[in-house]
Amino acid sequence: MISNHKNIRINQERGSALVYILIAIALLAALTVTFMKPSSQQTSSQGSFRTIANVKNQIDTITSAVQSCILTYRKGDALINVTIPGSDPSARKNFPIKPNSTHYTGATIGATAGRLVKDIRCPGNPGGNDNNHAHIFGRTSGKSLPPVPDLFEDWQYYNGIDGVFFWIKTNKTDAFINTALQKIDDRYDECEVDIVDASAAVKNMDSLAEATCEVGYTCLRMRMTRKPSAVYNGDTDNEETAASCP
Repeated sequence: MISNHKNIRINQERGSALVYILIAIALLAALTVTFMKPSSQQTSSQGSFRTIANVKNQIDTITSAVQSCILTYRKGDALINVTIPGSDPSARKNFPIKPNSTHYTGATIGATAGRLVKDIRCPGNPGGNDNNHAHIFGRTSGKSLPPVPDLFEDWQYYNGIDGVFFWIKTNKTDAFINTALQKIDDRYDECEVDIVDASAAVKNMDSLAEATCEVGYTCLRMRMTRKPSAVYNGDTDNEETAASCP
């Protein structure tokens, strides 16, 4: 009888040990799947988070710098689009104009080759109706624009018949980019930020086709002011249209 009890106890202990071993194997397998399978997902999530933070920070930096300019120099430069008619159709004269404007012909700092935000200047500074507008970003102003976020190209700027806006673009197809752009769009009011999908064809971003999102690109646009003629390319939620935006 004692021998039988011993055998039963030994068998029970062996059975319990086997259960523990099977549980350990199952846990090890689960941990292996956790660390191996979602690694790409974790990388994508981290990339998306960094993109959201960097782009949002730069939107805030640009917006704040432009607002500081227009608050400090409220009258701007009344000669914009006057000394060289047609240079900046219906531009807001107290907002920075495009840095490649012919308004800067003869200015100390001449027109640039492009319309990059990093080159925009503050009308009214250094004073009065003078086309020698001072740079908003740089050592002189004390304001700096951080390097463009990874996988994106430089911010560009528009001030014209449709209002004032700036945008960034990318032709990369990394999985996290669209997710990041959508989350950025969701953080702002409808019609303030929109995503322009030009993957299949070029998209005009204003009514005169001066600003475009080139074919093969996705553009994220931030509007500072809007006019009735403004062009809305529509987001994936189809809520941003001329009829629905003030």
